[in-house]
Amino acid sequence: MAGEIVLIRFADLFAGTGGIRLGLEQACSELNIVTNCVFSSEIDKNACLSYELNFGENPFSDIRKIYDFPDFDFLLAGFPCQSFSYAGKRKGFGDTRGTLFFEVERILKQKKPTCFLLENVRGITTHDKGRTFKTIRKNLRDIGYKIDHLLLNSSNFDVPHNRVRIYIVGVLNGDIKMTLSSDLGAADTHKFKRNLSNYQQSLFGKEKPKFKVVKDVLEKKPDFKYICSPEFIDKLRKVVGDNFTKLNSYRLIDYRGGKSIHSWELGVKGDCSSEEIEFMNLLIANRRKKIFGSHQDGKSLTKHQILSFYHADNFDEVTTTLVEKGYLSCYEGKYNPVCGNMSFEVFKFLDPDGISITLTASDANRLGIVQDNIPRRITPRECARLQGYPDSYKLLDNDNAVYKQIGNSVSIPVVKAVLLDFIKNNYMK
Repeated sequence: MAGEIVLIRFADLFAGTGGIRLGLEQACSELNIVTNCVFSSEIDKNACLSYELNFGENPFSDIRKIYDFPDFDFLLAGFPCQSFSYAGKRKGFGDTRGTLFFEVERILKQKKPTCFLLENVRGITTHDKGRTFKTIRKNLRDIGYKIDHLLLNSSNFDVPHNRVRIYIVGVLNGDIKMTLSSDLGAADTHKFKRNLSNYQQSLFGKEKPKFKVVKDVLEKKPDFKYICSPEFIDKLRKVVGDNFTKLNSYRLIDYRGGKSIHSWELGVKGDCSSEEIEFMNLLIANRRKKIFGSHQDGKSLTKHQILSFYHADNFDEVTTTLVEKGYLSCYEGKYNPVCGNMSFEVFKFLDPDGISITLTASDANRLGIVQDNIPRRITPRECARLQGYPDSYKLLDNDNAVYKQIGNSVSIPVVKAVLLDFIKNNYMK
């Protein structure tokens, strides 16, 4: 691979909206390398429309039914991750989607490209006690590839987004060298803000990278349709008053305590008294304690158990009204909160001075922000910016499709950084 490289022909598998392709093209442009996408494949029709809108080609196809491919130098594949993610059921190779890795393996065996980049969720490394990842590495090495992998957080790459992903790179019949190192970054916006000064030396040695925060990606004049409904805003006002910036970093969720706002505090199913709110908050805060069992989200508790932490003398009155309103259930003498988290217009208000939680396909449309003291949902363009898409990238006129696509996407600047490092050290020796 020594000598000047003027062209990289690549195949873009499980292409989505073209995020990995965009990262490669940006990296190669910076290195004065010409790229040519000779094959692309994606099965989601809306994602294909986005791809076509931006790259002039529609990649719609089922990779499992394709057997003839043009020659190419570089394979890109963000193969489906639901089978390995913490958000999914983690069936791995026991799930049909998980076996799509073997489609990548099949094509690598057939075409033997010089290099590849695979992207996936971090859960692939620990799935099935590490056996899944061990299988992937062995299979790639058996084909003849030397491989390396990095676990990287998008928030370390000028993207205000806590998103840890694995990037697997491979070189055929040769050694592999990377100067980037794995870095999981801050686990949440609070740690990000607290440790910001220490981050100035992470990943890049003496070079001090910029670190964007959420407010850096906000649109100045978002469409009014993203503003929360008057009814929802009125409910939020019951909790924070007229200063909606108090919502920053709050999660709207019924089965957790901490920095959370619950349906009974908002009055989603009917207004609650201060005593009823106190009861529900104490129940949420205590039901996970080990003395009551090891259930992840807590367990139903008896009156006797609840009275060990709820000391007011109105237990029967409060529980009766809460059951009537639908916030509490009682079955065989055991009480349990009735959670309705999907009913919230926004499930998390981002801190404008911090980083976003990890975007997902299912709930990117319900992330919120308070801007100019107005609670609203983040826009599709803001979601795209959280993933590092340039504003020149065209979005479909279909918000639901875009939220899903961006939630599934890669973070462009991370892909670019990995490929810059990889190409410099393995292509341009």
